[in-house]
Amino acid sequence: MLTVTTVNVNGLRAAAKKGFLPWLAATGADVVCLQEVRAEPEQLSEEVRAPAGWHTVHAPAAAKGRAGVALYTRREPERVQVGFGCAEFEDSGRYVEIDLPGVTVASLYLPSGEVGTERQDEKERFMAAFLPYLIELRDRAAASGREVLVCGDWNIAHQEADLKNWKANQKKAGFLPEERAWLTRVYDEARYVDVVRALHPDVAGPYSWWSYRGKAFDTDAGWRIDLAVATEGLARRAVKAEVERAASYDQRWSDHAPVTVTFER
Repeated sequence: MLTVTTVNVNGLRAAAKKGFLPWLAATGADVVCLQEVRAEPEQLSEEVRAPAGWHTVHAPAAAKGRAGVALYTRREPERVQVGFGCAEFEDSGRYVEIDLPGVTVASLYLPSGEVGTERQDEKERFMAAFLPYLIELRDRAAASGREVLVCGDWNIAHQEADLKNWKANQKKAGFLPEERAWLTRVYDEARYVDVVRALHPDVAGPYSWWSYRGKAFDTDAGWRIDLAVATEGLARRAVKAEVERAASYDQRWSDHAPVTVTFER
């Protein structure tokens, strides 16, 4: 089996104080993909930066205190790549990938955007550059008999079933028609598969992010934006996908929950 978890930690130093380390010690994952680390490696304690039993790859953002992605893997990577060849986003702390035997695993933190601002323009530029790369990555992997798994905070809810209050969010970043259409292209044109949705086709959610505001967590008014997106061959081997939702509000160590997928080798 190959088990991979993705989670936006909402600041790794803060998450480490709230329960990330006990969770990491208990997980059965072979690879853990982190987003929104928001720290330079030297700002992290040794037990967080390079915990025993894990090989870690950190890709912080040039903008201090923002973004940042990382990969924790039990097996030493055969290759590491930071960024996806787009100069604007090369040091933005939004993408890192590694090669393991037979599979490339990536951690992605797609910009969240905000309608009517430069943040939304940035998100659209990122999407425009990233889709061709996904196709290139798929083809390059296929040529060498490999599969691809891109995990992370994609910051887009694809369908109405992917967020609780979809009617109220139709004009907000994360559920805009053009964003959803772009994600459809990832699935149809680039031929990737949303593994969680493939295994749970007819349910609302399972949500992976809940705002800290109000009672969103208690009422399960969430969004499903943390995705495990795989090439078709790997997706066919998926046997389990779950959201590790905290038992209660006070047990959360991020506003996102870990999303864990398991594949047969």
